[in-house]
Amino acid sequence: MVHIALPQPILSAATRPRFAAVVLIGMLALAGCETTGIDFYPSSVKPSDTPQTAEKAGASDPRTRIGAREHPRIIASYGGEFHDAKTERLVARIVGALTLVSENPQQAYRITVLNSPSVNAFALPGGFLYVTRGLLALANDASEVAAVLSHEMAHVTANHGLERQRREKEVELAGQVAEELFSNSIAGRQVIARGKLSLAAFSRNQELQADVIGVRMLGEAGYDPYAAARFLESMNANQRFAAVDPGSSDASLDFLASHPNAPQRVELAKGHARAFGPEGVGDRGRDYYLDGIDGLLFGDSPNEGYVRGTQFLHPVLGVRFSVPQGFRIDNNAEAVLATGPRDLAIRFDGVTDDGRQSLAKYVASGWVTGLDPASIRETRIAGLPAATARASADRWIFDITVIRVKDRIYRFLTAAPQGSTELEATAAVVRASFEKMSAAEIAALKPLRIRIVTVGAGDTIASLSARMRGVERKVDLFRLLNALSPGEALVPGQRVKIVTDL
Repeated sequence: MVHIALPQPILSAATRPRFAAVVLIGMLALAGCETTGIDFYPSSVKPSDTPQTAEKAGASDPRTRIGAREHPRIIASYGGEFHDAKTERLVARIVGALTLVSENPQQAYRITVLNSPSVNAFALPGGFLYVTRGLLALANDASEVAAVLSHEMAHVTANHGLERQRREKEVELAGQVAEELFSNSIAGRQVIARGKLSLAAFSRNQELQADVIGVRMLGEAGYDPYAAARFLESMNANQRFAAVDPGSSDASLDFLASHPNAPQRVELAKGHARAFGPEGVGDRGRDYYLDGIDGLLFGDSPNEGYVRGTQFLHPVLGVRFSVPQGFRIDNNAEAVLATGPRDLAIRFDGVTDDGRQSLAKYVASGWVTGLDPASIRETRIAGLPAATARASADRWIFDITVIRVKDRIYRFLTAAPQGSTELEATAAVVRASFEKMSAAEIAALKPLRIRIVTVGAGDTIASLSARMRGVERKVDLFRLLNALSPGEALVPGQRVKIVTDL
């Protein structure tokens, strides 16, 4: 999913809320799926009543303390933990097999599945491993997930987290000294730039080292060593699929160019895999993996609301609205953002209504910069108290709409370039569509899930894609989720993933 930033003259930094906090879904649990060299056939063992955890194993290790300190921040940033016993057993089985062949088999790991549709995995010092459910949905077999996790485990055993932290501090200090000595002169900026390039090169070396170690672990654990190259290609395809304008992004600007480009990493991963034999060696673990993700939550979680085409529906808050045709909705942790043609944009979020002041006074209370006080109007939307206003700043003009629902104020901020004639029409569509959901509508709204189906004799990519619900670009998404190359056909008996709310 592409995260799109709206122009920022509307909300001051002090009052810009996190949308996830508005939902008030309760405190997030911080306990993760934990393992330290467990039997990777979990059905045959009984969990210990006093398990050895990463925290216990490394209580005196500063690396563990670093990971434990950062863990709650990671959880909050990624929508909390995803708790599902079947999924956690699947991931634990994979990590258990990898632990036995790692650089340090005594290292304890704490594995957390993050409740995020993004495709990501990373590690913190002390054995804290993270993988998103979005990555699990994209993978097609256990060896692909093992490829990702072995790479992250390599970062842990090689102490890359501590090394990266040390280098960041050095670069930050050098930058401060340069600024003081050169007073933001060209020479000073060149020193800072060279420091950042040095940090990027260092990180690139870390990634390549982790790739080498990860592929070795794959092969020694009995997994398909070519899975690393295969899943790198899938992640690259996912990035192209998610891009608003595929092929337009400049990879050299991504993370200070700290990651090796995808083609290079794919070829290097294949080269390392050849040490274990030709393609086809090793176990992919496809069947038990597909069994493990059958029913996996896909896309937005109920606590964050759902995007269905041009509609946003939130079963917990009990509200819904639509954006005009041609807009793309992005539901993230801070707000719901929608971007449309000709630089039009919409932001939706909410705050707790503590003061119960009039909505006109709320709009004028200081959270909007560039506000035109004379434009404030109180009104009603869907029978609910509301207010509208206009603002302008720099190159942008804004429509502000606020709506009170019980003890919440929901806010729509619609932005357009100065001189645009489409601001009012765009804001009017959104205002007119906002309404409270009925109990029946809330009950009927179901989350999207991955379902595993078997290809029948008459099934095609088109016919199976048509069975998917709640998603757009169905054929492209079906091909992406099942790693189907252009021109590749389905085979009867083949198991594939579809997305549906059934």
